[in-house]
Amino acid sequence: MRTHIVWDWNGTLFHDMEAVLGASNAAFATIGVGPMTLQEYREQYEIPIPRFYQRLLGRLPSDAEWLRLDDAFHDRYRELSAACGLTEGARELLDGWRAAGRSQSLLSMYEHDRLLPVVDGFGLTGQFLRVDGRSGPAGGQKAEHLVRHLTALGGRVDPARTVLIGDAADDARAALAAGAHAVLYTGGSHTREKLEPVGVPVVDSLAEAVELAGRLTA
Repeated sequence: MRTHIVWDWNGTLFHDMEAVLGASNAAFATIGVGPMTLQEYREQYEIPIPRFYQRLLGRLPSDAEWLRLDDAFHDRYRELSAACGLTEGARELLDGWRAAGRSQSLLSMYEHDRLLPVVDGFGLTGQFLRVDGRSGPAGGQKAEHLVRHLTALGGRVDPARTVLIGDAADDARAALAAGAHAVLYTGGSHTREKLEPVGVPVVDSLAEAVELAGRLTA
């Protein structure tokens, strides 16, 4: 069985950090927190997301505050993300991996029903064995979603020969919990300094990530 890649979407294949920042600053305004720069955001961001807000507020948001934060973020994100594109070279890397006879799938923590039309709008749906977005409440961790994703792929992939490519420390923790490998990309939600302590390879381009994925399970 050949190496399988599970791709993350937001901040990895989809270059949407400016939209994420704008949406986050809109959300922060609902709880009286001032706007961040992109660098500040990448240094502070954490999953699960309520812990991120706890760091900013000095306490966990109330249920009412969490709903305001979540609604404000997603409303503004939908407006801003329409102008975002794929990460440089992403389409070519997907084409090349598939042309080499290897498999890939997509797992995102973006809501499933909102994810599908975006992926399809870029003409990418056919690249993947499976596309899964988040089901259930926002703000959680990826591990249980990855287990379900790999289970749904069944005998087509072997977790031990699977590499998750993502931009967040949570991506790597999910992969390790599922018995898979991970490569983390520095162009998304976290700085290199936030990613390296997880203990998996950290790279500065998706091309490096794909090249490394092919070697990790060789």
